[in-house]
Amino acid sequence: MQPTISIPQHWGYPRFALDQRTEQGTILGLYYYPYGTELAEQFDDGWRYVLMPNKNSDEISYLQENQIQPLSPQELFTQITAEIKFYQQQIAILQQQLAAVTGGSTNG
Repeated sequence: MQPTISIPQHWGYPRFALDQRTEQGTILGLYYYPYGTELAEQFDDGWRYVLMPNKNSDEISYLQENQIQPLSPQELFTQITAEIKFYQQQIAILQQQLAAVTGGSTNG
């Protein structure tokens, strides 16, 4: 069963999705300041996003929708391709380690 998030009909739909890669980082969370609330009056109503600039950082930032820029298809392709290459190298290293442990047999 897929997890479901319900958004009240009178709220606008968020422009960005959880785990989406953007120029500012990866979106980890989002929250909403409804119109007419104290927070909305102080900080403007609408969606706020929690982003992590990179996966090796403990930094996070909190940005409004208008402060976030999506990655271009080419930038997204480049990032994902680099990540795939990294993990393929990690798998090759683990396979070598496994072969050393099992004496060359990796069938168990």
